[in-house]
Parts: sequence; C-alpha cells; structure tokens
Amino acid sequence: MTDALPRHTWPGKPSPVGATWTGTSTNFSLFSEHATGVELCLFHDDGTEERIEVLERTAFHWHVELPDVGPGQRYGYRVHGPWDPANGHRFNPDKLLIDPYARAIDGAVDGAAASTLPYLPGGDDDLERDDEDDAAAIPRSVVVDPSFDWEGVPRPRTPLSRSVFYELHVKGFTQCHPDVREDLRGSFAGLASDAAIAHLVDLGVTAVELLPIHQIADEQFLHDKGMANYWGYSTIGFFAPHAGYAATGTRGQQVAEFKGMVKALHRAGIEVILDVVYNHTAEGNHLGPMLSLKGIDSRSYYRSMPDDPHLFLDWTGTGNSLNIVHPNVLRMVLDSLRYWVEECHVDGFRFDLASVLARETYDFDRGSGFLDAVHQDPVLNQVKLIAEPWDVGPGGYQVGNFPIRWAEWNGIYRDQVRDFWRGHGSIADLADRVSGSSDLYGDDGRRPNASINFVTAHDGFTLADLVSFDHKHNEANLEDNRDGTDDNRSWNCGAEGPTDDPAIHELRARQQRNLLATLLLSQGVPMILGGDEFSRTQHGNNNAWCQDTEISWFDWDRTDEAEELFAFAKRLVHLRRQHAVFRRRAFLKGAFGESGAVPDAWWFGADGRRMSRRKWEDANERVVGLFLNGDRFTERDARGEAISDDSFLILVNGWEDEVTFALPSVRFGRRWAFELGTAEPDQEPGAWVVAARGAVACPGRSVTVLRRC
Repeated sequence: MTDALPRHTWPGKPSPVGATWTGTSTNFSLFSEHATGVELCLFHDDGTEERIEVLERTAFHWHVELPDVGPGQRYGYRVHGPWDPANGHRFNPDKLLIDPYARAIDGAVDGAAASTLPYLPGGDDDLERDDEDDAAAIPRSVVVDPSFDWEGVPRPRTPLSRSVFYELHVKGFTQCHPDVREDLRGSFAGLASDAAIAHLVDLGVTAVELLPIHQIADEQFLHDKGMANYWGYSTIGFFAPHAGYAATGTRGQQVAEFKGMVKALHRAGIEVILDVVYNHTAEGNHLGPMLSLKGIDSRSYYRSMPDDPHLFLDWTGTGNSLNIVHPNVLRMVLDSLRYWVEECHVDGFRFDLASVLARETYDFDRGSGFLDAVHQDPVLNQVKLIAEPWDVGPGGYQVGNFPIRWAEWNGIYRDQVRDFWRGHGSIADLADRVSGSSDLYGDDGRRPNASINFVTAHDGFTLADLVSFDHKHNEANLEDNRDGTDDNRSWNCGAEGPTDDPAIHELRARQQRNLLATLLLSQGVPMILGGDEFSRTQHGNNNAWCQDTEISWFDWDRTDEAEELFAFAKRLVHLRRQHAVFRRRAFLKGAFGESGAVPDAWWFGADGRRMSRRKWEDANERVVGLFLNGDRFTERDARGEAISDDSFLILVNGWEDEVTFALPSVRFGRRWAFELGTAEPDQEPGAWVVAARGAVACPGRSVTVLRRC
C-alpha cells in the first residue's frame, strides 16, 4: 500500500453501478447487501496499491466518487463482512475482487502467484479462512472511456426470417488465416479484417454468432495440464470483452477494438449475436476460487441449497447457478444486456443454458422474472433473443416452451435430421423439421423463425467429422477419452477417420452436402457451424472445449475437395436468400383451397402422388418429395405490395440406391428445370428440363432441387 496522504473523495452516487467516468472524475458503485465495509483499491503503474474506504451506502450500493481518476486506471475491491460459510457468507478482505460491472479487465487469473481460495484447503470443507493476500493473482478492473465514433454506420436490422447465422470463435476463426495481418490474428481486430469479412460476405451469411466474448477465467486444473477454456463458458466479467482477444491493448483498448469489429461487420451488412453465459460464473462450487461475486456477497449473487446455504445449488454442471431471482442480480444481468446493445451495438444474444434463467423457486417458469423483464424492456425486446432451451437440472429440457419473442436452438431438428440421413429416422420426422417445426412452435403465437435449425454446433462433431467418425477421439483432452458423448452411430461411410478410398471420400462429401441442403432449404432460421462450409475437421474430437490449439483453429489451407463444398454451400445460402419460399413467415398449411387452388406446400412419393398415411407411418420409408408454391406465398416490398416467388420441387432419396421420381401433375407446373443436386454439385442451374409427370433419376442418398419454368 502507498503511504500517500488520504485522497480527496466525494460521496458519489449509487447509480449507475460500476466505474463511470464523468469526464473529470470517476464514480464507483458496488452492490453488496451483507457486507459491513468496502475498500476501493487503486493500482498504480509503480506496482503500489492505494486503498480507499468507501463510506457511503444507499440501498446496499457502496459508492464513492474520485476526482482526477479517469480512463486506464486499474482497480479492484476488498469487501469486509462475516466469515460464515455454513450460512453462505464468505467475506475475506485479504482477497482482491473484480468489479462485476467492470467495462474492461486487465490480465488473467494467475493461480501460481497466490492462492485465490478464500479458505485453507485441507479436506472437503471451506470453514477456515485463508489470510494470504492474493492481489498478485487477480486481474485488475479498468476504468474505461466509453466514447467511440460509429461514423453513422447503421445496424443491419435483418429480419429473423431472412437471417442465416454462422457460429464462430473469435480467436479460432483467424488464428491461422494467411491473409490476416499476423499481429491481428485471433483477435477482435482480426475478425474485423478485410480477409475475414470477405469470407463471410462471399458465403452470404447475415450474422455471426460469437462464442462467449465476455471476460473469461480459466479453471486451475486446465492450467495445471497446460490447457485453457477455449470455448469460454467460464465468465468472470459480464460487461468486459475478453482481454485475450484484444490485439491493441488491455487497459480499455479492448473495448474500442470490440466496437470497431462490430462496426466493420455492420458496414458489411453482417449482424453480431453474442453467446452469453448468465447462468453461472467461473467461481465454481463452494470449494472454488474467490474472484468476484463470491467475495462481494456470495449469499446474494448465487443460488444456495434450500436446506443448506453452505452449498451452491447447481443446475449448470459447473458448480454454481447465478441467483437471478434476486432483484439486484437480475438488474446486473439486464444492465449487462442493455450495455452490449446500446453501447456496443450488438444485435442479439444466444443464452447458454437458458432454462436456468427461467427457474424461479425451482421449476422452469415461462412467467419467470427474467423472461418477464426482458419481454417488457424497451431495448431488449427489440433485439434477437435465442435460448439454448435446456440445462442439467430436473425438467431442464424445454425445447418449444419459451415464450413469444424468443427463438430457440432446436435440438430436436438436429437429432431428427441427422437420424434421417444416417438411415434411422422417419420421413414424417424429417417433414416436421423441414416444415419449420410447427409441432413445437405453432400453438403459442410464434412462427417458423422461432426455430434456430442446426445440424452441428461448437459442442460436438464438425460436419466433416460427423460423417467420418462413428466414435469420438478426445484423447488430446487428457481425460482418457471419457469426456464428451459417444452416440454418433454409424453413418455407413466406410472406414473410420481419414481414408484414401475415393468412393468413401465421395460418400462423405455427399452426406455433408445432404445435411447442408436440408438445413438451408428448411423453414426456420439456419445456423452453420463455422468451417463446415469447407470441411473443417477436429480429427474426431467432439468436445474441444479445452483445445486452444490447431485442433480447434480454422485451417484455411483448403483442399480442392473443400473448395467444392464451399462453392456448394455458397450456392445454397444464396438460393435461400433469393427466394422467400424457403423462409416463410407462416407455417405451411398444405391444403388445397376451396376452388381447388394448389396448396402452399404438398408432399408426394416417388410416384408423384400425394403421400399416403401408410407411407407417412412406415418407419422404413426413405423417399419423399416436397412442392413449395411460390404463387401462394407472398412477401411485402417497401411499399407494402405483395410479391410472389418461384415454385420449387425438392426430391429426397434416403436410400443407398438410385430412385426414379415421377413428377407431380401439370396443375403444379408444366416444366421443371434442374436447380441443384447434392449428387451433382458442379452441375449448373438449367442444365436439363423435364415436363410434368416426367421421370427424374435421383442417385442414392441425395437431394435434387427443381425450379418451375
């Protein structure tokens, strides 16, 4: 500590919470309901720490204002109160704490420099307080200048129904990109580079969904193994962009760099969706480290076991669950969300383990305080809200049960589309998913765009690995391949893993095209896992959460085979974006009109006739066609005028052998031109034309798309 004279302070204000620079001074405010005292700690460039007693408290917010303290100032807190773990209180002023509202955080947790445990280890309890100072191990919170020149770049505001999402990791996307400047690779600035954005624009996606970019704290056991929490579902700062993704500096520069990335993506017409983790933090269970909330007020910020406040209630599988039913914790989450929208211009959020956030006393509740608050918030109810609709607690699988305004990761879509193409699922299930999952979202006022469709995501196999491996290969995770799920089941694609057999290569490539075609031609909102468009592999690792290595990083040295897949994926994306018939805003009805008008959609068999009930119920049926009527579907132009579209036939053959389709009668269309096919990826649109009731040979395991002409 310094021996300087006491610093002049002002009482300050309880709101806004956090460190707020006014232009001439900085106001500090921290919520702690059960604390008996708070010290604000300023860290100077000479390594000294200056402690300032915070004397003012309003509605449990401890606040002080310091003149002549501004951007770049590093700080933290020490919080005094009862050491009573048995009742959930773990105050320990020997442990430096990160401001939960910090806009920037400098440094990483260094468990080797000092113990971040608030107790003396020795058994399975945490009852004896540790008095070792851990300031050397704790990152510093940073005062930030919020000003930024957005240069008038508008938000794209792409309707959800027209969106195509692309899930990526900020670091992994450009870490090995040869056309990104070396000092920018793996950073926010790298993602903002011309080369990175050019790929996204060329593919045609409308939004990037970024794996967590909030400040991350790695688990100590990963450090001990020489690994890191690569995915980043280990948040310790809900307002701070992760310093590890900053190329320009970590004393507040990371905030401007993040905003610059958003601006560059918006300029290219691409929205930014953040994967956010408000269900838990990096502090683990009652035996975990003390980094922030646990030392500020553990009883307020975390859910405790109802019959034993010593223990944390864990619906997340990480050791703790944020106590979002507490009004000030709920306020923190909402303040964080609004900050990213208003100050950083992000366009929406994907909520990790969102079912946790909707639990009140215990069960999932569609009328929970969190869901109600978001629904009523004039800022948040205007952005894209996407739930991962499950958690690990009882009754946590809630696909289809989130309220109006919410979209959901549709895990049922993933499972049933995969099952069909590997020979296990039914055409009835496939039809439900391709049609927009009205069975899940059609009874509560939502539309097909409530379904975020995906076949692969960060958690699991990549697309290339999905069709190449029957079993996981997670040996690099150093858990003896016990981690991750191992239920891929056989894709009957020949040898496991790499092979030189050209027939197996072609079959795997076709299955990738089949899955991409199904995804991008389905009603709902498609999400592509980054790299799937050029056969990115993780070499069979389906749980690469701890692999900040070449296993996870994008390999941009694509082969000719990968170039072919990229061209096909690009073709699919652009076909979807050009034709509203593939992205309807209402669910398909499939019924003829009173005057015999052709329906908006019509399913038929290989004989060209309507699918019979017997065929729908036959679990062994693998062939189906779909007519999509562009005449019956309309969009509205800028003047509100109705616009019709082209009509299409989608022919699906799930058998290994070729099947010949008879096309529907002339009432659906007189002539049909080839548009694309997964068995003929290089064949150009219009390469051949066939008349109504004509025959079309569909190779085994393929999708063929025809356009009415």
